[in-house]
Amino acid sequence: MNLLLDTHIAIWAMNDDPALSAKARELILDPDNTIYYSAVSVWEVLLKHASRPEDIPFNEKDFSAACKEAGFIPLGLTDKHMLAVSTLTRPDACKAHNDPFDRLLLAQAKVENFSFLTHDEQIPDYQEKCIIPV
Repeated sequence: MNLLLDTHIAIWAMNDDPALSAKARELILDPDNTIYYSAVSVWEVLLKHASRPEDIPFNEKDFSAACKEAGFIPLGLTDKHMLAVSTLTRPDACKAHNDPFDRLLLAQAKVENFSFLTHDEQIPDYQEKCIIPV
C-alpha cells in the first residue's frame, strides 16, 4: 500500500514520539507499504518553524533530510493536486476546517490513489476512501 503521511505523523514517526499510535507505527513499519512525505509538509514545516520555532524546533531542510533518511519518498506538488482540492467536501454540520496544508495533502492522496495517514480528527469528515485515521 502507498501511504502519504500527514505532517504530524511524519514528525512523530521520525522522532519515535509516543503520540504515534500503534496502528500508525505498524503501517509505517510494514515492509509491504511504501511511505511518502509531501512537499506540502516541507512547506508547512518551513512556515511553522519560522513563526513558532519553540513548537517546531527543526527547519524544513532538517525535516526533509530526516524523511529521506527514514526511507520516506518525496512527493511533489502538481496542478492536478491543487485542482483536486475543490473536489473535497464535508457535510455542512461539520466544524469548519481551515487548514490548507491538510486539504492539499488529502487531495494529493486522493489523486495519487494513496492512503492518507492522519491523526487529525477533522479529516475523516471529508469522507474520502483514502483516509486512514490513526
